[in-house]
Amino acid sequence: MPMRQSPISTDIDYAAPGVQHGHLKLPYSHDESAWGAIPIPITVIAGGRGPTALLTGANHGDEYEGPTALSKLAASLEPGQVNGRVIIVPFMNYPAFRAGRRTSPIDKGNMNRVFPGRPDGGVTEKIADYFQRTLLPMSEFVLDLHSGGRTLEFIPFAAAHALEDAAQQQRCVAAMHAFAAPYSMMLLELDAIGMYDTAAEAMGKVFVSTELGGGGSTTPYTVEIAETGVHNFLVHAGIKAGELIARESVALDMPDGDCYLASGHEGLLEMCVELGARVQAGDLVARIHGTDRNGEAPAEYVAKRSGLLAGRHFPGLIRPGDFLGVVGVTGD
Repeated sequence: MPMRQSPISTDIDYAAPGVQHGHLKLPYSHDESAWGAIPIPITVIAGGRGPTALLTGANHGDEYEGPTALSKLAASLEPGQVNGRVIIVPFMNYPAFRAGRRTSPIDKGNMNRVFPGRPDGGVTEKIADYFQRTLLPMSEFVLDLHSGGRTLEFIPFAAAHALEDAAQQQRCVAAMHAFAAPYSMMLLELDAIGMYDTAAEAMGKVFVSTELGGGGSTTPYTVEIAETGVHNFLVHAGIKAGELIARESVALDMPDGDCYLASGHEGLLEMCVELGARVQAGDLVARIHGTDRNGEAPAEYVAKRSGLLAGRHFPGLIRPGDFLGVVGVTGD
């Protein structure tokens, strides 16, 4: 049976030169608007001959560095600066972004777990399907800007993945280094099924992701990293005129799952290591204090690997199964 056509339409002509600001229009019938639609903002800027870059933010709706940097880029980038085409979607999971939540308030969909999506699925699956079958195929370079959101906090890093295609991995790693975040991470995903990353990489794209802070807000520091990184990514791709902005970047690796720490307890989280600090295998990373009664010793969690504490659980309360922390291994 042939795949159904996407229900998403757009007022953008992807083949046209110049600057276009428009929307991806997803029909959505609900109690307040029987024939309503979700209008997802999109900008396309095209100049001379060259490749296409697809830039996205708010894959998770409570992560704001990407939306901030990409909104500013959409308002400032001129066709004369572009050799090729730049497609900018600052708010990829638009319902989640409007609600300030990681996942969609409509269908609880996590955009980064539903690829390749479905044209006849829920709202989140329909958006994913449009990226899978329309936007990704027309793009050679893909940058997806993440940060920790409300429940995570990270040192600011750009990330690439180990891939079966060594040449493709090399291209992704080169783009990651060009982004020039303070840290560059070879990121090990605990579950890559359904991820936007996996979908783009399976098509052979040059794909780079980030984690730029967290806590459900931004700082001038993390927004500057995002803006500089976007500029560098486009210059590296040969799409934007200009020079790379150099910044020293610490290389980090995640050789295996021992880099991750997960909570087995519920209670009050006491981090014992600052984010970005060095730890040795066996060092105390965190304590979890029970909150049912006083006088009981806390559960202690130690690093399984030596390296830098690259990420941590953000709020003060934690439950069994929650991410607690991650260690990035340095080369020294």
